[in-house]
Amino acid sequence: MDPWTGPTVGELGELVVLDRVVSRLPTGSPLVGPGDDCAVVAAPDGRFVVTTDLMVHGPDFRWAWSSPEDVGWKAAATNLSDVAAMGAVPSGLVVALAAPQDTPVAVLEGIADGFRLAVAALAPGCGVVGGDLSTSSAFTVAVTAFGDLEGRAPVLRSGARVGDVVAVSGELGAAARGLGRLFRDGVDVHGEPSAAAVRASGLDTDPDVGRQRRPVPPIADGPAAGVAGATAMLDLSDGLAIDAGRLARASRVTLELDAGAGAAAGVDVVSDEIALHGGEDHGLLATFPADVALPGGFRRIGVVVPRGEADLLRAGEPVPTTGWDPYADWDGVAG
Repeated sequence: MDPWTGPTVGELGELVVLDRVVSRLPTGSPLVGPGDDCAVVAAPDGRFVVTTDLMVHGPDFRWAWSSPEDVGWKAAATNLSDVAAMGAVPSGLVVALAAPQDTPVAVLEGIADGFRLAVAALAPGCGVVGGDLSTSSAFTVAVTAFGDLEGRAPVLRSGARVGDVVAVSGELGAAARGLGRLFRDGVDVHGEPSAAAVRASGLDTDPDVGRQRRPVPPIADGPAAGVAGATAMLDLSDGLAIDAGRLARASRVTLELDAGAGAAAGVDVVSDEIALHGGEDHGLLATFPADVALPGGFRRIGVVVPRGEADLLRAGEPVPTTGWDPYADWDGVAG
């Protein structure tokens, strides 16, 4: 079924649209779920982590390149990854959608299906516990995510220590390569995003385009890193280099990439500029004491050294800590 056909949100009204959307969402196990003014979510040790993220049509996704399910999946994955980066287990999502009046209800239902699929695959047991609907000229998805630390201290960006191992979990560069191909081959003769061009160029089956549309962050590796004693961690949303710079500055250290990091990480982070500067893979970057066995899918890519003039070094030379910036020119750059 084509989601861009059928009755619109303006034709059916909020109550009907809300019923159709909520019925498709994963519920999780809140103490009180959707239907009241607030949800009630357990905080077993008296604390919870909370984060929020926006996806706006244009800078964050294009309908010509993504299905409603893709958008729902990606909105869930990006927030679940932030929770995992604190060493927490995702426990609940609150979702707000603002859509133009002429948006078919089937589009919102598809987004809800994307949330359900992503949560089932990435964070079983989590659920959408509430949200809101509104109208806007720019389609917007806003998500707030909560997580349970399970009695552990949160893993902050500021805890890396000299001598720690630098490690990553998840993919590097795939989403940015996919976005680059969409901007190159998924456009019409005027350079505008085109669903027809995507189909004609076979991009629907390109694995890197798939990762751009539906990232697969290693959610379970976040809590595993916390259990293992990670000293610092963050979500690789904007690119390895720029996010490594954030961790280095917060911890007042410098990160140095290993000469052989490519073999360990499955991609050549020493020379692959896309792996270094492309965003939206939503892997995890963490530091661990040198004597700790790396948990889950973490692979060593470097070491923490004393603070110097650069945040990130490669073969002894500074690496520009650049990546996705929502206020910069975003055409052709992952974000």
